[in-house]
Formats: sequence, C-alpha cells, structure tokens
Amino acid sequence: MGLRERKKLEAWRTIRSTALRLISERGFDAVSVEDIAAEAGVSRTTFFSYFPSKEAVAFEFDPQELAQWRALLQDEPDDRPLWEALTDLFVDVARLLPEWLPVQKRVLEQCPGLIHTARGTCDSFAPDLRAWIARRQPDGDDLRTTLVLNTAMAAFTTAIEAWDPHDTFDQLLDNVRDCLRWAGAGLAQPVS
Repeated sequence: MGLRERKKLEAWRTIRSTALRLISERGFDAVSVEDIAAEAGVSRTTFFSYFPSKEAVAFEFDPQELAQWRALLQDEPDDRPLWEALTDLFVDVARLLPEWLPVQKRVLEQCPGLIHTARGTCDSFAPDLRAWIARRQPDGDDLRTTLVLNTAMAAFTTAIEAWDPHDTFDQLLDNVRDCLRWAGAGLAQPVS
C-alpha cells in the first residue's frame, strides 16, 4: 500500500472511530455528521468523500477487513466438510468484529429501522463467499450453492442478532458456532 492509500485509510479509520465513539457515548440520533467531522478534525465535505451517510459510518467494513475476509477464504483447505469449514470461517469473520459490533448492536437497539443497512454490510462478502462455496460443490449446482450461501448468511446474522452486546464476545462466537452447526445439520441430507 502506497503512502496516499495509507493516508486515506488512516483518515477513514479516524472518522469511523470518532463516529463510533460519539455514537457510543451519546446515541446514534444525538450525533450529527457535523459533530463527527468536527471531532475528527475534518470538514463535512471530507466526511462525505469517505462515507455516503451517517448510517454508513456506523456499518461499513474497514477496507482491510474485506481483504482479511478474502484471505480467510483463500486459506481454508477445500478438503474439509463444507459446514465444518463454513462454521470455522464465520467464527473467524466474527473475530474481526469485536471493536465495532457492540456499537452497531446499540445503534440497532436505538434505531431498529437501520437493520437493512446493517444486513447490507454482510452482503459485501456474498460474491466471494458464493465463489468459495461453488468451488466446493461437486456438481456445480447453482441452486444448491445459493441455498448454502443464503442459509449460512442467515445463520450468521441470526447469531449476531441474538447476541446481547452486554454479553461477552465469546458468547457471540458460541452463537455463531451453534447457528452454523444447526444450519449445516439441517442441510446435511437432502429431503426425499
């Protein structure tokens, strides 16, 4: 990563961490874009050059988190059973979230209408995950790939939605493991 890219990432992270801190302290509705920009030491225009909205600053993934996600997919051997591998993969993804997920959960408690924005964040992983699942399907069946993808994503979001941010982060990891295992057990054998 060149100097320019590092500076842009640093600015992105400064704005985001400032926003999450302010939102955590005051609540989502009590913090304006102007508050975030002023506290981060940037202009309103600069804020919007990095984030399209206040909702985005609370829910977008760090650009390097997407790179970490892709690395997890590449590091996973193809010879493990699919649902075992998916479970471990989603647990590893959850481990990337401990700093900002509790804040996001509190934002959703205060503003339940933002649930679609939060779920949309996970959708940024879907194309890479779909390709990874498709490579592991012996028959290349697109319908089965889609079913596995949607079921795994639903299990992961269910685990996150069920987790209380006042609980330990290990409880979230247990939720992720349980939801993925249950989903995988249900799809292990096709229905006759």
